[in-house]
Amino acid sequence: MASIRTERRLAAILAADVVGYSRLVEQDEEGTLAAVRDIRSAVVDPLLAEHRGRIVKLMGDGLLAEFGSVVDAVACALAIQAATAARQDDILPERWIVFRIGINLGDVVVEGEDLLGNGVNIAARLEQLCTPGGVMISGTAYDHLKGKLNVPFDFAGQKRVKNISQPVRTYTLRREGVRRGWSWRTGLVHRWTLAAALAAGLLVMGLGLWWRSQRIEPTIVQPIVETVITNPIIGKPSIAVLPFDNLGGDDATGRLAAGVTEDIITDLSRYRDLDVMARNATAAYAGKPVDIRAVGKTLNVRYVLEGSIQRSGEQVRVTAQLIEADRGTHLWAERWDRPVTDVFAVQAEVAEQVGTRLAASGGAIPEAERAAGRRARPEDLRAYDLYRQGQEAMGHLTKDSVEEAIRWLEQAVDQDPRLARAWVALASAHDLTMRFGADADTARASAMQAIRRGVDLDPQDATAHATLGHILGMADDLPRAQAEFETALRLNPSDVGILTSFAGWASKFGEPERGAQAADRAMRLNPNYSASAAGYYRMAYLMAGRYEDALRLVEREDPQTRTPGGWVQAAVTYAALGRQEEARATVLEALKRYPDLTIESFALNSPGYSDAERQRLVEGMQNSGFPPCIPPERLQATAAPVHRLPECQTMSPQ
Repeated sequence: MASIRTERRLAAILAADVVGYSRLVEQDEEGTLAAVRDIRSAVVDPLLAEHRGRIVKLMGDGLLAEFGSVVDAVACALAIQAATAARQDDILPERWIVFRIGINLGDVVVEGEDLLGNGVNIAARLEQLCTPGGVMISGTAYDHLKGKLNVPFDFAGQKRVKNISQPVRTYTLRREGVRRGWSWRTGLVHRWTLAAALAAGLLVMGLGLWWRSQRIEPTIVQPIVETVITNPIIGKPSIAVLPFDNLGGDDATGRLAAGVTEDIITDLSRYRDLDVMARNATAAYAGKPVDIRAVGKTLNVRYVLEGSIQRSGEQVRVTAQLIEADRGTHLWAERWDRPVTDVFAVQAEVAEQVGTRLAASGGAIPEAERAAGRRARPEDLRAYDLYRQGQEAMGHLTKDSVEEAIRWLEQAVDQDPRLARAWVALASAHDLTMRFGADADTARASAMQAIRRGVDLDPQDATAHATLGHILGMADDLPRAQAEFETALRLNPSDVGILTSFAGWASKFGEPERGAQAADRAMRLNPNYSASAAGYYRMAYLMAGRYEDALRLVEREDPQTRTPGGWVQAAVTYAALGRQEEARATVLEALKRYPDLTIESFALNSPGYSDAERQRLVEGMQNSGFPPCIPPERLQATAAPVHRLPECQTMSPQ
């Protein structure tokens, strides 16, 4: 039989996406979608036609286009950036639609109208590395461009990108001297981007806040399909669990569907030989028509699980089906008609059947380990619904919503005092009240009482152990805190909330490299990580000396969520990489916003850092140019003891 010959061709590939798309949608979904549609129809489509480009595929907020010529691709990219900026002159900067564009010239595989292969993959990676409002091209594109288009590109270094064995030579468009109108506007975009370089620094007093927000609904940073993972997990089966559809339409069934989805993800995450995407990675697909193959490509998973819940009186129907993503093949499907009180048994059965099919080795030891790690099931559906309402309220992250969450959760444990997960959530809610001014001793005592009850009721709940670890850590009991985190990771090695929390604590335990590895894995399993989670990942990379990885997160941040700690991390990262001009500019901007930000006030006197972390922060802030000493007038206004730098002792108030 004659073999089928793969069709290949050389093509210039342009990849583009919208910076901060999730943030824009969260703030104004209808307006953002309308703005993107307007720019596509009025700017992108006509310019693609003018420069003889063809759209290969649209990907939500991005697109992939093919050109026969690098010159056409680069000229089109410049025109898109210029016209997009000009079309938004009367719009506030925080609402701008800003593209980043990557271009590669390479060999592609043709499958119908689609293009595949490294030629496409490199363009997509360059788009992710590109600065907002800019254009980044590969070395092969640059070599063919020279002498044909008078555009200033600067060498940006050899970049290692995921799944490409050799470093990619890269060039970025110089901000000045392209076209007067375009250069002026992208200059504004550049300054906006510099101001946005980092948000939500690691203030450990906020670690509990992130823990709650990650378990509920976080503020999402821009979608990142490929993150800064340096050692991606290879060879393990990977799966995304889509939000189960609520076929009943009522709120109670919706909460039940959300809870079942989350529990299936948690149960599947216990399988050490299975990579399970976090709930927040798939939340965007809730209630929408889904292309399973697109989900597989976007989340880089081999399998997708989808299902539905329909409730009628005291009966419930649950359906689930497992699909091989790249081919759309159905591997397994099942339907359960049960009394509504049995829905949690169905949830466990779904997870067990999928896990057994994809990950279980069949041996007695792995099966015993999984059995030992199973959480206690809820028994009272009314209590479970109250618990879910408490979780939803806590997700709004306001003083009133946290107080409301405590009321719901207290009702839940009154209804069913053995509902362990409600006690765990109640502990988190009490801990969170400190953010809104609650007395720390009272809040911590209430949190400790609740979390002890939760752990006692369900010793196999990994989240309970991680929450206890955090509360112990905040009480400076680091040995016991570390032991609790180790237990949590053993019980559920793929839980993104646990991985992220551990990334924030690992350097305090003297294991900064493990913290960075936890950050790698967390971002792999949840590409749509929250802005606060990014702060923990950056800090983990800084403490492990992985400055390039920290920089990638610095340069993707949203300016609206920047904190003093975020400015410090940005400046320290630039200084560690020898980029002193950017470090100094970051310090100057930080001091405009926070004039009292000094090495003493932050590195020595912010709560929650270990001695090793303080030393690293002091050195980094010194190298980046922060002022060292708290001003005497601020010292006079401070009642608490203040730690001082030796050179600042002579400035003590008289």
